[in-house]
Amino acid sequence: MARLSEDAIQTALTQMPGWSVADGMLRKTYRFPTFPDGIAFVNRVADLAEEMGHHPDIDIRYSTIIVSLSSHDEGGITERDTTLARRIDGLLAR
Repeated sequence: MARLSEDAIQTALTQMPGWSVADGMLRKTYRFPTFPDGIAFVNRVADLAEEMGHHPDIDIRYSTIIVSLSSHDEGGITERDTTLARRIDGLLAR
């Protein structure tokens, strides 16, 4: 899967509220009321990542969870990353 162009990334971001690009990765910060709520979210992200075979970087800071996505094998952001980002957001809609 090829890296997305900067224009394609910016277009995708318009449809992905809260996501941005930092250090060459898609990144979003999620805040939860409690630590267990944040960890439950991380567990759901882990299950989704396993299902997709694409694994994000996850930074846990008490009840703040930062998710970063990049396709390391392609050297940047690909459609695989934007798809996973949307699916992660979908976990909260359930």
